[in-house]
Amino acid sequence: MELLSIIMLYAAMTARDYAYWISTGLLSLMMAGSAYMYFTSPAIAASFENLGFPGYFRIELGIAKLLGVVALLAPTPRFLKEWAYFGFIVSFVSAFIAHVAVGDPISDILPPVVALAILIVSYVTYRKRTAAQHASAERA
Repeated sequence: MELLSIIMLYAAMTARDYAYWISTGLLSLMMAGSAYMYFTSPAIAASFENLGFPGYFRIELGIAKLLGVVALLAPTPRFLKEWAYFGFIVSFVSAFIAHVAVGDPISDILPPVVALAILIVSYVTYRKRTAAQHASAERA
């Protein structure tokens, strides 16, 4: 009986739901992975130094990214998810500007742009999912 309920759950998911979970999962993996690298990679530490940031900023940013991942994946209030999305946007735009400002190669400039594109898909589908959930709750 449990297998049937799982099958019914997946059957009820829409393309919007799949787009949301795939983009949010990918974004979360990227952020968790970058946070881990911020804590452990000497190359990342050198990159932050090259960008002119103090060493403690890398640790703060890693912690913030992990908190943002939790806010996106856990059943948190809407305002926390919105703040997590906003924080990631600020991080990606700032990373893009910083890499361009110091003349880094395109291989360093492109990742924040790609992450921003994935975030936009996640955020747009998140808003559409919550709007649909509110509309169905009002009809019921």
